[in-house]
Amino acid sequence: MKYNDDAQLDTSEVSDSRGGGSGFSAGGIGGGGGIGLIGLLLPFLFRGRSGRFSGLVVLVVVGVLTVLLTRGGSSSGQGVLGQLGQNGNPATADNGDLAQECRTGADANSKLECAVVADINSVQDYWGAAYPTLATRYRGAQRGYSKVDTVFFTGQVSTACGSASSDAGPFYCPGDKLVYIDLGFYNQLKSQFGAEGGPLVNAYVLAHEYGHHVQDLLGTESKVKTREGASSDSVRLELQADCYAGVWMNHASQPQGGQPALIEDITQADLDSAVDTAQRIGDDYIQKNLGGGNVDPDSFTHGSSAQRKKWLTTGYRTGDPLQCDTFSASSLG
Repeated sequence: MKYNDDAQLDTSEVSDSRGGGSGFSAGGIGGGGGIGLIGLLLPFLFRGRSGRFSGLVVLVVVGVLTVLLTRGGSSSGQGVLGQLGQNGNPATADNGDLAQECRTGADANSKLECAVVADINSVQDYWGAAYPTLATRYRGAQRGYSKVDTVFFTGQVSTACGSASSDAGPFYCPGDKLVYIDLGFYNQLKSQFGAEGGPLVNAYVLAHEYGHHVQDLLGTESKVKTREGASSDSVRLELQADCYAGVWMNHASQPQGGQPALIEDITQADLDSAVDTAQRIGDDYIQKNLGGGNVDPDSFTHGSSAQRKKWLTTGYRTGDPLQCDTFSASSLG
């Protein structure tokens, strides 16, 4: 995958809170450890009956990961800077260096941070154009797409959904409508999961999280009643986010809003690497290869390797978000 050298990047869609951080930290919150993939391997952050986030959420996935999320402040009424405090330090977000380094697609072709900025710009450009039509099919959905930042952090970050360490991996917080990522996660995908990696894999990770933002705007989360199981609502939610990511891939090299596409082309090799990653983060693959070796479909929260491959490729093949209705599908594959 190659970025258009002359395309202009918009770093305002990122809040860079890394500061002088030392990079990816393997430590978890409250001693939690393990594989660390909240956005791709954990269900959405649970709400209580009142619709508010619980004060303490303990999420256990396939017997190999426990992450504790402790309440990190009010879930509303705070700006970005009010959510980014790390390790007890004052909240800061400084895009100055990022804005200087990441100006064009040529920078995205040479620097990871800039490539991620380009991915975010591309994903949000697509949804800005496609979302209004999709929203007409959903009763009560927000009619226009709202762009949201991705927060770059290292070590630990405080959000409206709780405090998370780098172990948490990429995730979307509906409480403050922000995507969070420690960029060291991309190395974790390769070192722990054996994923091939590459630009489209990196973009897939962010496109999946922005898929959750789209679901938030559409009100899809309200459909989620069952939390575990091979055909559970949680699995359907995650497979739909995979499908939305595939839809974006289909359109990524097409101009949006009269502007040249940020991404020049996606090759078959790029797509193969993304599909390979989707399979490696299937519940069955994780349980078998990173857990105790026993596969328990009743505990699935994100879908099997075959299901994740099916819905990612469905999105890519059709390029139509209406084909991503996993909640109406009689079979998830």
